[in-house]
Amino acid sequence: MKFRHRIGRALGSRIRRYSSLILYWRMPSWEKLPAKQAFRMAYNVVLGREPDPTGTADLLPKLLSNELSYRQLVLFLCDSEEFRASRKHAPLGSSLHASRSDFIQSLPRAKRILDLGGTHLHNEYGAFVQMGYPYSFDELTIVDLPNQQRHSLYRQDRELYKGEFGKEPKEKGEEGISPVQTPLGPVFYRYHSMVDLSGIQDSTVDLVYMGQSIEHVTFDDADTVLKEVLRVLVPGGYLALDTPNGEVTRLQQDEFIDPDHKFEYTHAQLSAKLKNAGFEIISAVGLNWDELGAIDEVEAEANQKGAKTGIFAGGDKPNFSTSGIASHKGMFADITNCYLLAYVCRKPEDANAVYRF
Repeated sequence: MKFRHRIGRALGSRIRRYSSLILYWRMPSWEKLPAKQAFRMAYNVVLGREPDPTGTADLLPKLLSNELSYRQLVLFLCDSEEFRASRKHAPLGSSLHASRSDFIQSLPRAKRILDLGGTHLHNEYGAFVQMGYPYSFDELTIVDLPNQQRHSLYRQDRELYKGEFGKEPKEKGEEGISPVQTPLGPVFYRYHSMVDLSGIQDSTVDLVYMGQSIEHVTFDDADTVLKEVLRVLVPGGYLALDTPNGEVTRLQQDEFIDPDHKFEYTHAQLSAKLKNAGFEIISAVGLNWDELGAIDEVEAEANQKGAKTGIFAGGDKPNFSTSGIASHKGMFADITNCYLLAYVCRKPEDANAVYRF
């Protein structure tokens, strides 16, 4: 009797599970929902609330008349002031990625670009193109370590992405080279350390980008990299880079935030290093503002007491909030209190150039 009861219970559970799957697959896609239902769902998902009377009167008739598509409705809501002011990126990583994309999209137009450490783990176009650089170029060269020489965190899974990557892109200068063709222009690869740029001729590059890469070489090797970057840039050419702000990451934890990091700079350290290398700093901004890092001593003491009550989620230190930094996406003038440092530098036209920053 007990055995029969167990069989019946297991069978009932399986039937309910399969029934749920059948109902899921029979559900219509969002674009096939009735307009009023899709309209309400768009507001619920994007803005986290019910449609307001003004939005309903303005947008719903356009949706019903096909003047506005379902996709256009979502994009309209995503571009609204309300969404931009209220959106919270729960994962810090995705928020930082969005801020870095904003930074890349703000960079100067350039025809010959060198990206140091710019391999994209999931797309052979490379990180610079995938993150939204807006301008077409004559040539983009990515310098990165061979796949097997990288830290395990940054190795491409050739089997997993075999259909997308195929064979590893050929190195620039290799016989029978076939660059990766992107919508913006051709992308070439060179597989070696960015400390050695001897294979690149003097004054042949308009823009060098170092996205989350200078922290992966030692403090002394970074001087060598910057010296080489200055050499390969044309007079008036640009160096753009972003990197973790050591002043804030030390609030997050005592050790480096990445096991492959060799040094995490403060704004004072890196700006001095850039100037000593001979660069003119055009702009220096922070990405993802750390509101708690900017508080005064009274507030810090209150936060220290509050930490004991458990109000800081995720085990954060009293003066560091992962969710708070994630919610402040974008570029900020308060660079010392931001999670990432971001610079646009220029190679002077002549030796008498004056620093503008």
